[in-house]
Amino acid sequence: MSRHPNDFYHYMVRWSFFVIGLIILALGISLTIQAKVLGIGPWDVFHYGLFVQLGLTIGTWAIIAGLVIVAVTSIAKKQWPQIGTVLNMVLIGVFIDFFNWVLPEPEQLWVAIVVFVVGTLVMAYGIGIYVAPGMGAGPRDSLMLVLTETTGWKVSTVRNWNEIIIALLGWMLGGPVGVGTVIIALFLGTMVGFSLPQAKQLLNFFLKKGEKHENIYKGPVRPDNHDRTGEEVR
Repeated sequence: MSRHPNDFYHYMVRWSFFVIGLIILALGISLTIQAKVLGIGPWDVFHYGLFVQLGLTIGTWAIIAGLVIVAVTSIAKKQWPQIGTVLNMVLIGVFIDFFNWVLPEPEQLWVAIVVFVVGTLVMAYGIGIYVAPGMGAGPRDSLMLVLTETTGWKVSTVRNWNEIIIALLGWMLGGPVGVGTVIIALFLGTMVGFSLPQAKQLLNFFLKKGEKHENIYKGPVRPDNHDRTGEEVR
């Protein structure tokens, strides 16, 4: 059975959003890492601490930590992870290392503050864009959901405890904890609450644009040899 052309278009748009969102998220993470004097996100504190103690790169540790989490959650749920979850795990780490390589570290405090604020906003929109198409939750989100199902606690409670514990472990390993860590832990979720609906609207715009384009060109031909317009089709 052949796939409808519009299905392929939807498929490509959703995957494009997913990958672009991950790239934007990685850029935001790297911007906050460059402004690490203010502190970085809880999971990034952990990855940075592992980098300090054991070498490799921050992105590599993000991939390794993600791999462990994916394995644990897959065993707990007794099912294979979604391809989107695996791609999330790999691409985030790869692009974090790339952006860490190309981005300069700010030398003045006020520049670091600006970089941190911009990085946090970029992270929020990266999350919104990659989550919007629903191609698979990230490893850490999957872990949060498994723990929520296991403990019966609220998602917010599980997430807060996860990030507190991870930030403490990262701090003990030498990761940079500061006011920025608290800001990201407390407010990033709220910011995603604004970015996700906007990303969904943008996604729906592109999906409907493809449908409109297809409707115009599949309309019947009129006696004057002009195709029907989109308005006539509707």
